[in-house]
Amino acid sequence: MPDPGPSPQSELKDDVPAAPETEPRPRPYVRVTGSVSRRMLLVATAWIMLLLVGGGYALDRVLTTAVTRNFDDQLDYLVTSMIVSAELGPNGEVVLNRELADQRFLEPNSGAYWQISGKGFEPFPSRSLWDRKLKVNQIHDDRDLHIYDSDEFVDKGPRNADRDPNDPGSQRLRIAERDLKLPGSPVRWRFQVAQSRETLDAQIAALRRTLVRSFVLLGLGLIVMVGLQTWYGLLPLRRVRTEIAKLRGGRSRRIEGSMPAEVAPMVEELNALVEHNDRQAEEARRHAGNLAHALKTPLSVIMNAAAAGQDDLAPTIIREARTMRRQIDHHLARARAVGRRGSAHSRAPVWPSIEAVERAVARLYPNIRIDVDGAKDLIAHIERQDLDEILGNLVENAAKYGGGSVFITASAQAGFVEILVEDDGHGIPEADRLRIFDRGVRLDSGKPGTGLGMAIVRDVVEIYGGTVSLEESEDLGGLLVRLRLPAAA
Repeated sequence: MPDPGPSPQSELKDDVPAAPETEPRPRPYVRVTGSVSRRMLLVATAWIMLLLVGGGYALDRVLTTAVTRNFDDQLDYLVTSMIVSAELGPNGEVVLNRELADQRFLEPNSGAYWQISGKGFEPFPSRSLWDRKLKVNQIHDDRDLHIYDSDEFVDKGPRNADRDPNDPGSQRLRIAERDLKLPGSPVRWRFQVAQSRETLDAQIAALRRTLVRSFVLLGLGLIVMVGLQTWYGLLPLRRVRTEIAKLRGGRSRRIEGSMPAEVAPMVEELNALVEHNDRQAEEARRHAGNLAHALKTPLSVIMNAAAAGQDDLAPTIIREARTMRRQIDHHLARARAVGRRGSAHSRAPVWPSIEAVERAVARLYPNIRIDVDGAKDLIAHIERQDLDEILGNLVENAAKYGGGSVFITASAQAGFVEILVEDDGHGIPEADRLRIFDRGVRLDSGKPGTGLGMAIVRDVVEIYGGTVSLEESEDLGGLLVRLRLPAAA
C-alpha cells in the first residue's frame, strides 16, 4: 500500500532554483511625489486662467466691435445729413442749406469736423476745422461709405508742454467719407465727417477696465471655490488616514464609518487586508503553539531518559529527534505557504515544475517510467517552491508505491489548473483515502517514510485555495491523485 513519504527535495534542488527565503527589507520611508491638493489646484487654476483669458479676449472683441460700430453709425448718420442738406451754390460750389445739429461743428478744435471737397473747388470746411483741412485722396474711390482711422492731426514733432490738449495737433481722428455727384453738377464731391477717437477710446478703455476687474474677481472666486471643493473632496481621505492611525494605535480593529462611493472600495480593500493580516497572525500564533506542543513531548522523553541514565539513550534521542524533525518540517511548510498565499505575484508555470520533478524522481528511481502530457502554457496561482514540493511528494509516492509506470497530465479546468498523477500500483482502499491525509498516517510501513508528505500537500494546497483528492486510475488501475490549483490571472 502506498505510504505518503517525504518529497525528494534534495534531488529537486539540483534542477529547480530555490526561491529566496528572506523577505525583502521594508523601505524606511515613503516616497512623496507631491500634493494631490496642489495638483488639483494647479490644474484647475491653469484651466480657469485659460478659459478666462480666452473668454475675456473674445468678449473684448465683441464689445469693442459693438462700441465702434455704434460710433461709426453716428458718423454715417452725419454724412447722410450732410448729403441731404447739400445743394449747389451760384458758382457751382456746394453749400449746406442748414447747419448740422451738433454744436461741436461750430467750435474750433472741438474734435468734430466736416468737409466737402471737389476737384477744381476749394474745400468747404466746418468752422471747427478753423485753419486746418482734412486730407483728400482723389485716387481712392469712395462711392460707398468708407470709414477709417487717421493720424493726420497728430503732431509727429516734439510736443509743447503748454499746448492746449484740445489742439487738433494732438488728436487722432476717425473719418467717414463718401463720394457723390449732386444733380446738375459734373463734379464728384467728397463728403467727410471726422471725430476725435478720444471719446471712442475712452469708452473702450472703460469697457476693458470693467472686463479686467470683473474677470479678475471671477477668477479669484473660482480659484477659492476650487480650493474649497478640493478641501471638501479630499476630506474622506483625511478621515481614512485618521482611522488608519486609530487602527495602528490599537484603538479600533477596522475602518468604520460611511464613505463616498469612490473611497468605499479602497476602504473595503483596506479592511480586507487588515482581516487577512489578522488571520495570518492568528495562524502563525496557532502554528507556533502547535509546534511547541508537538515538541514538548519528545523533549520530555529525552530529558527523562537522560535523567534516568537509560542504556538505550542514544536510540531514544534519535527516535524522538526524528519525530521533532517531522513536526518542524510540517509546520515550516505551512508557515511558508501561509506567508506567501496573499501575494498577488504568486505565479508558477506548471510545465517547468513537472519537468523538474520528473527529472529528479527519474534519478531516484531509474527503473520507473514517467510519462507527462498536457498543456504547456498553464500558470497556477502558487509559489514555485510550494508547487515543486507538492508535485515532488505526489510523483515520488507514485514512483515508490506504483508498479513501474507513472503518468502525469496537466490541463485547464474552469479557472483552475488540474494536475493528475496516476500509477499502476495497488491503489488505496476508498475507506483509507481520507485518513491518509492525517499527519503520521502510513499505510505501508515496510518502506521508509515519515507519514507527513500527504498531510503537508493537503495543508499547502488548501492554503492556496485548491483541493487534492484520491481516486482510482481507470487507465493504469492504480491510484489517481487529482490536484486542483487556482489558475493565475
